[in-house]
Amino acid sequence: MKKAIIEFRNLLATVPPLLITALVLSVVGMNLLANKSINTGTEWLALDCGIVFSGLTFLAMDIMTHCYGPRGATLMSVTALLFNLVMALLFFAASRIPGVWGESFVEGSEDIINGALNNTFGGTWFILLGSSIAFVSSAVINNFMNYGIGKLFKGKDGFGIFAARSYISTFVAQFSDNLIFALLVSKIFFGWTLLQCFTCALTGALLELLFEIFLSPLGYRISRKILKNRQAVPADTEAK
Repeated sequence: MKKAIIEFRNLLATVPPLLITALVLSVVGMNLLANKSINTGTEWLALDCGIVFSGLTFLAMDIMTHCYGPRGATLMSVTALLFNLVMALLFFAASRIPGVWGESFVEGSEDIINGALNNTFGGTWFILLGSSIAFVSSAVINNFMNYGIGKLFKGKDGFGIFAARSYISTFVAQFSDNLIFALLVSKIFFGWTLLQCFTCALTGALLELLFEIFLSPLGYRISRKILKNRQAVPADTEAK
């Protein structure tokens, strides 16, 4: 336990604060916006607005994996999840404080709208549980797959290798994240069909892949800068 605490402290001391902030905020935002579905105009295709933040989440995890190894990236992912749980509790507490939301001032519908907003920010246990399980699972898949693909290149580096690692691991992990959440939450509590769960997972993974393609040049530059500042620590060295 003492060794794990020291490892965590050392990791926090070396990971750039802005990168940690980006990961935490994106996880909080992704889980909050998962409450809103996207009207695709097609019955068999279902998506939620959490996809808006997921690109930043997976970019941050890919950078951390590249610079601190899969264990370090996974440890920071779990840390982000814990922050998300704390924020969920704070949102829940705020939703129970007597008061009126500014957007609820619609004549004749104040109580309904105010209750709906409280429920949205207050959250529900099954959405929080489902999103937590899905995120932890996808983080482990993404980080260790990204690292494993990197090992296949036998120490070689470059944008092409960084991109290949990120694209493949992100697609597989995002598909897993979406599918797990859809099966645990959307199918059971919202009545989605298996086809909707699968198409949501696949479409979300494809969109995430597009985000990753767009953001990967930035991610690569950030990774190179971090590694340059950590010349004493070899790239892709797994945390001991």
